[in-house]
Order: sequence, then structure tokens, then C-alpha cells
Amino acid sequence: MAKKKKSGTRRTSGQTRKKSAGKGELVPARGSEKSDDVGLPDGYAPLLAELKVRVRSAQLKAAVSVNRELIFLYWHIGSEILRCQNEQGWGAKVVERLSRDLRAEFPEMRGLSRTNLLYMRAFADVYPDEQIVQQLAGQIPWFHNCLLLDRVKDPEARQWYARKTIEHGWSRSILTTQIETQAYERAGRAITNFDRTLPPEQSDLAHEVLKDPYMFDFLTLADDAVERDLERGLVQHIEKFLLELGVGFAFVGRQVRLDLGGDEYAIDLLFYHLRLRCFFVIDLKMKPFKPEDAGKMNFYLSAVDDLMRHPDDEPSIGLLLCRDRNGITAEYALRDIGKPIGVAEWQTRLVDSLPPELQGRLPSIEDLEKELR
Repeated sequence: MAKKKKSGTRRTSGQTRKKSAGKGELVPARGSEKSDDVGLPDGYAPLLAELKVRVRSAQLKAAVSVNRELIFLYWHIGSEILRCQNEQGWGAKVVERLSRDLRAEFPEMRGLSRTNLLYMRAFADVYPDEQIVQQLAGQIPWFHNCLLLDRVKDPEARQWYARKTIEHGWSRSILTTQIETQAYERAGRAITNFDRTLPPEQSDLAHEVLKDPYMFDFLTLADDAVERDLERGLVQHIEKFLLELGVGFAFVGRQVRLDLGGDEYAIDLLFYHLRLRCFFVIDLKMKPFKPEDAGKMNFYLSAVDDLMRHPDDEPSIGLLLCRDRNGITAEYALRDIGKPIGVAEWQTRLVDSLPPELQGRLPSIEDLEKELR
């Protein structure tokens, strides 16, 4: 005997019976509702975007505040250890016992090891002034401070690296690179005429941006290499080149063409500096600096200012990167030049340290990666 079909309203695939509704009342099935955006007021989207920015800003401020409080706690612990060592002759065993007792009391808190307590003591020793902790050391992560304690012994250099870390947001790996390449010792050492060719504020910042020498350790060049080889190598490793140039440089192009009355010229490398708001023309030299190099750069800068500079841009700046330079010759060459120009050396530390018969024969980074694969 055939089964009797149940009577009632048939449901379609896009409908389901609402439990709380009356018999036979149907509602849209899950997944078939209209978009949540329907019916929202016009001002909702910009409000949501603004609130997202505020939340992220608050999260960042909270993280900075937590870091600052942690740094001050470490500084206070270190100051007390330092005081007790000086006044009561505490030894290493007392510090080890203090570490065990603090960890027993605060088992969930990291950073109370004997090693870290000794870092706290060293931290308090090099920063006896609480104001410096507030303005500099307290603004960067603890392990950045430990790195500076380990690697930088000069107080002025240590504060310089801390300021640059705050200003540029350097990670620990980038800070390590800056220390290893002696960024502090090289900063602002290029020979320039900025004090005569730029307004004071622009001059100070531009002078600070340049360094001498520039370290291109990531390149391997043979003795017979020409400017085009150097240029090609820098562009191939543009990220490392930009890191060496410093924060603010944006790459525009290589061999940038200038058409002047039917004559065509090419700029080796063209950059734009975001803080200085100007073009940076870089001319590469495989040989020592010569006075005529400054005249050629002056010509390039005049052309860039006339053909490419926006009315809101500051005057373009030139940087001559030479294999070597005589400081007195460079100063005389720039003395009566009307455009802002800097002269600095470039070095490839790795190749310079090799025997002559091996220079230029090292595999490139790409070759090494291919071999490893």
C-alpha cells in the first residue's frame, strides 16, 4: 500500500520554517538574506574608517606606553642593583638570588633572569639621567637597548642610534646593520656646498642625509668594472642600496633621459627624497673625483630643475659617488658652483679585503641562491 503524502505548504530550497512563527509561515533560508550594507546611512563608511584609525592609533599608543613603563621598571631595578653593589658590595651571587626570588614571586613575568638583571644594571649605569631614559631609551624596545649596550660604547653614538631608531622605526636587524656599517661615524661627512646653496633648514637636513663613505658590501666588482657595471649592480640590489642611502629616498629610474635642444643626455640614477621634497641626481664614478665632475653635475641639476621639478619642489640636489676623492680638491671644485652638490666616496669592503687575483671572481648572491636550491 502506497504511503500517504503529508499535506501542507511545500518549502522551496531557499526557504525554511520559522519555529516561532505561526503554522505555515516561511522566512528566507540562512545565506539568502540581503547584504548587511543595505539601508546603511551615507555617513557610516567614513565613520567606520575614522574609528578604525582611532583604534589602531590607541593600540599603538598603548603598546608604546607599556614598553615605556617596562623600560622604566628595568631602569629602576638596575639602579637599585647598582646602588647596592656600590654601597654594600653586592656580588654576582646576590644578583642570581634576586633573580630566583623575583621569578618565584612573579612566575608569569618574563625578563627576570640573572642575565637580564645584569643588563638592567648596565642600562642604569650608562643612563644615570632619568630624562634621557624618558626621551630616548624609553621610546625603543628593550632588546634594542640591549643591542646598543652590547655593540655601542660611545655615549653620543648610542644616543644617536636611539634617536634614529625612534625617527625611522628601525627593526632590530636594521639597527644591527646600521651599527655594523658604522652609520654614526659616516653620517653628515660628505663634502658639500649646501650652506651656500640651500636655505638653512634645508641645508642642515640635506647635510645630515648624506654620508661618507657609502658602503656597497653587497656588490662584487672586478678591477676593470666601469660605471655601468656599478649602476647595474646597485639597481639589481635596489632594496639594499636604498637601505644604505637612508630613509626617505624613493627610486625614480636609471639612465633617465634628458632631451636638450636635440642633444640627449642620461642621468645615472635619479631619486626623490620625501622629506627634503626634491629630486636627487646621483652620478657614479669608478675613478677618483675630478673638478670637471662638479661642472657636469651642475649642468644635470639645471636641466632637472627646468624639465622635471614641480613648482612645489625644493631645488634638486646632486650627489657624486666616486671611488676616491681628495677633500681639498672637492671643496675648491664646489666653492663657486651655484647648485647644491655633495661629494662622497663609495666602497665595497668585501672586495677590497681580498687578494688581487680573487677580486671580481666571487659569485653573485643570485648564483649562490641558485646553487643552494
